Amino acid sequence: MTAAQADLQAEFLEMPEGLRIDRPEVADGAALWRIAKDSRTLDLNSSYSYLLWCRDFAGTSVVARDEEGTPVAFVTGYVRPERPGTLLVWQVAVDAGHRGRGLAAAMLDGLTARVAAEQTLTSVETTITPGNTASERLFTSFAARHGAGVEREVLFDAGQFPAGPHEAHDPEVLYRIGPLPHPTSR
Repeated sequence: MTAAQADLQAEFLEMPEGLRIDRPEVADGAALWRIAKDSRTLDLNSSYSYLLWCRDFAGTSVVARDEEGTPVAFVTGYVRPERPGTLLVWQVAVDAGHRGRGLAAAMLDGLTARVAAEQTLTSVETTITPGNTASERLFTSFAARHGAGVEREVLFDAGQFPAGPHEAHDPEVLYRIGPLPHPTSR
């Protein structure tokens, strides 16, 4: 992270003591899969997908590491090809022992500051299933901190997901946050 990126990050939320934000590496893929699995709220992707994510989308994702360098939380995202000023946040997960300390918010602020320092970033999108109050709070508070509006609409309704014999999928509500202020106007 450059000094300018660190300054942008410092303007918002501080990382909890003993933790640091870093770019994910392929070697982190198994830990990210475990954190997602242990969350019991995220849709768990294949372990292979987390390895690919750490390889191909490391520039638009972050991992929080403890003092030993072990991943304890992550945010995965990508820039939408059809909307290059939009960062879509795919998953946010924090290991149980590190929850309640503002880590997810600090990672989200750090990630958006890094992406904005590298390219124009006008909005953040994510999808949240109804009733996931932790994610709803995370993203609405992000919008408030950055002086941005929030638009909500159902992106995928429940009927669009394949239903297995023991599972149904709730709808995914798109949260579009923006416009974001230019980094120099923060």
